[in-house]
Amino acid sequence: MESIIEGKKMEAYAEHRTKDMHVCALCGAIGYRKRPMRPVGQKWVCIDCLRALKEMLEGLDQWEAEIQLEKEMAKKIDETMRA
Repeated sequence: MESIIEGKKMEAYAEHRTKDMHVCALCGAIGYRKRPMRPVGQKWVCIDCLRALKEMLEGLDQWEAEIQLEKEMAKKIDETMRA
């Protein structure tokens, strides 16, 4: 009987706190107190995904430089093949 009462209490608490919970648009994790989240437009993103995005954006300049180098190399190869 006590377990049924505790179960009902937990259900009531979960329903009460559902408005405070959000789902990460990128990884699908449910955020509450232990997983902070921020709204980005109409979507919510968890702190872990934001950290991963930050790391990717910090390396964006290097990535773009590598892509540019690949394009230049492909262009030179094409020019030497035509000559």
